[in-house]
Amino acid sequence: MMMMEAFGRGMHVVAASTMVFRSELQPMMTPEPVGSSSFSSSSSRQRDLVFIVNPRGCNGKTGRQWRKILPYLQSRLGKECNILESITSGPCHAIDITREAIREGADAVVAVGGDGTLHEVVNGFFWAGKPVTSQMKDSTHSTALGLIPLGTVNGNICWIFSRKDDPREAIERVARGFFLFLFFVFAIAILFAVLLINVGILTGLRSRVDIGVISGESCENHYFINVADIHLSAKAGFYASRYKSFGKLCYVLGALHAFMGHQNQDLRIKFNEGEWETWPQLTTVCVGNAKYFGGGMKITPNATPYSGNLEVVIVQNFKWHDFILKLQKLYNGTHLSLENISARSALSIELEDISGNGGIHIQSDGEHLGFLPKKISVLPGAIEMIC
Repeated sequence: MMMMEAFGRGMHVVAASTMVFRSELQPMMTPEPVGSSSFSSSSSRQRDLVFIVNPRGCNGKTGRQWRKILPYLQSRLGKECNILESITSGPCHAIDITREAIREGADAVVAVGGDGTLHEVVNGFFWAGKPVTSQMKDSTHSTALGLIPLGTVNGNICWIFSRKDDPREAIERVARGFFLFLFFVFAIAILFAVLLINVGILTGLRSRVDIGVISGESCENHYFINVADIHLSAKAGFYASRYKSFGKLCYVLGALHAFMGHQNQDLRIKFNEGEWETWPQLTTVCVGNAKYFGGGMKITPNATPYSGNLEVVIVQNFKWHDFILKLQKLYNGTHLSLENISARSALSIELEDISGNGGIHIQSDGEHLGFLPKKISVLPGAIEMIC
């Protein structure tokens, strides 16, 4: 089943109206009729890059910026690659588009937007607890993840990989990653020794990154690339979503809302399948695959998506004035030495509410995921990323 055939049959996964083959992006490429393939199996074919765009992100700013950078994108990639644009129509649509693109053999899926778009695309790389694989190519084919940062709190997703919040630089990374990757593959067929010389360069452009996974008793697994957090910070994120029209100020408003009536809670925590431990007066728990959340707060400063571990930072018995007085340390990542803050590395962590009231919020990458109990673990090197 080819991608265009799937659209033609009206599959809800990726509707025909949302996958756009732009003539201005690829002058030599026109929409193919139903029954033909947009992903050729020929070894000489162009590489297929699927750009998933959230035009409503950041109050419509994402869509406007995307239209402006399209000519630059075409100039860098249009001759060597098929540029396939897909516009999301609502929440979770990027997940479905990503899964369909991977199954149809896309060479890369590039998230165009903010934290939320990247989060959905990452979740689209998995289905029913397993990685999504191509149905059109051999078992060694791998779809890479790319990112063009346009949207809310781009600082978080750019700082994951120590990059600037610059969409043109992101396009350059995609270009370098693909062109060097093609050279890498070509070198295998010519001379294995030459290949070895270029491995170090290649790794810096296309690297396998860890992914966090959250599981619960009554829902399917959920995946994250940045930070998962529990209780106060997750509650603040939940309320912040109501103030998106205020831009980055939404996180301040969300935090103020969350503090109203907030109470620290006793939780039970299990690390690495060990024994349950009771942690009293817990304010927030942050589980980092990367370092930043909340508009650039370096909350898990020792986390890296290449380590094979998660960094867990636990904050206990904090009051509203503690956050105000220690805000600078929280942002610059020097807070781990403070009283009532502890940190450790872990492969997995399980959390449950001792009270049993079921009101402890959890979120990941800024997306609300419900309430405890949950288990969080790491999938080392789960996705290849152009970075």
